[in-house]
Formats: sequence, C-alpha cells, structure tokens
Amino acid sequence: MMDLSGTCLGEIVAARRLDLREARVRVPLEALQRAAGARTERRDFTGALSGSPLRVIAELKRASPSRGMLQQQYRRREIAQSYESAGASALSVLTEGRYFLGSLDDLEKVRAAVSLPVLRKDFIVEDYQVYESVAAGADALLLIVAALPDEDLRRFIELCGSLRIAALVEVHNEPELDRALTAGAGIIGVNNRDLKTLKVDLETSFRLRPRIPAGIVTVSESGIRTPEDLGRIADAGYHAALIGERFMTAPDPGAALREMQEAMKTLRPERCE
Repeated sequence: MMDLSGTCLGEIVAARRLDLREARVRVPLEALQRAAGARTERRDFTGALSGSPLRVIAELKRASPSRGMLQQQYRRREIAQSYESAGASALSVLTEGRYFLGSLDDLEKVRAAVSLPVLRKDFIVEDYQVYESVAAGADALLLIVAALPDEDLRRFIELCGSLRIAALVEVHNEPELDRALTAGAGIIGVNNRDLKTLKVDLETSFRLRPRIPAGIVTVSESGIRTPEDLGRIADAGYHAALIGERFMTAPDPGAALREMQEAMKTLRPERCE
C-alpha cells in the first residue's frame, strides 16, 4: 500500500480508525452481522453502470477537505430525488463525519428517497465497516487501494461479494491498478485527484483506461466539470463518471446534472443513443 504519511488520506484514515473504536463500543460487530444477514433487498449497482450511453453516478456530500463547505442547507432527500429525475444511474453518498460532515443517516435517508442503487463513499479499513454498510442499506461501497494492504483489499472484495453488494475499487496510478486487478476487482474507479497534492488531472483516466481489461466496469472520478469533459470520458471507453463537487456547488444539483447531460447530447449525439 501507499505510504500515507503526510497526506490528507493518511490523516483521514488515522482518524477513521479512532472513530471505529468508539463505533464498536456503541454497536458490537455481532449486532451488525445479524442486521446485515437479515437484509434481503439489494439494488444492482453493477448493472446500473453497464451498457451505454455513459452513466453518471451523482454524489451527495456536504463538505470536502479541498473545498470546505459545499452545501449550507444539505437537503439530502430533495437532492437525491432531483438527481434521480435528472437521469442519474446511481448515487454516491459521503458518510465520513470529520472531514466531509457525512453520516450513515445520510445514506439511509437518501436511499429511502429514491429507487436508484446507492454507493457508500467512505474510508473502509475494517471488516466492521463492510457489515455496517450492508446493515445501513448500501448497495455498493468504495475501497481505496492506496489505503489498504493487499490482503485486506482482497478480503473486503470477497466479503462484499458474499454479502451481495458491489465494491468500487479506486485507483490512482498503474501499480494500484495492477493490485486492484490481482485482488479481483470487478469495478475499477480511476480517481483523477492526486492524493498528495489534491490536484486534479483528467489525463489520469485517459492514461489508465487502456490498461483495464474487457469485462471490468470502469468509472472515472473527480474533476469532471463540463459536458466536454464528460464526452471525453465517454470517448475513452468508460462506463460511468462519478461527479460530486460540480453538482454540489450548484444552486440546484439536479438541474446541473440535467444541463450537463443535455449539453453532452448536443455535442455527441451518436454517443447518447
């Protein structure tokens, strides 16, 4: 795994481990395992991203370390429903509390408001969180390769499979991509944000896409801000784009999604049929 010392990711992961100590006291692992085992309904996250045209995973988050507060009035249900009506194929919900001001309650409220599959976006470092995600209603969760040793990455992917949720495995460079594929990832997310500098470069997606084998669902993440960006991601062969700050900084996130997709259809009508 990546040396996280001195990085924002390293700081967040360390804080997340501290938070988990408290969470285990409040809710024992055995209780989460029972709740996860009792859940019967799932929504098909992988299927929602498959096929064409390019799908959009629209993200809900109140704040971020790079941009600070994004939504003073965080109307979770309204935003989720506006995304759904605007044509999002799936939703992503930030649940990390210290840096993104999110919670599992956000995920539960969002999922109850829509019929779309919902991704839990957080910093998963223990099995506890996988069971927690299933119990809270997540249909998929994010696994960040840079934050996980190989044995944990493989175990979490397998645990997601046994619990019947999807794992979106996030990479930032070629070595991480190789590790994700070796671990058995079926969905690869390429994050265009550099973990050390927090700068965004869409070229990361274009560089890594040819290295991802056929049969893997592909998602480009971060820095997609214009219809032209979305069109280039589609032309590169990605199945989906995950977009958050571009929409969450708009007065009406759902309207921003609709406008971007309509503009892309005008630019590339043959890719949107």
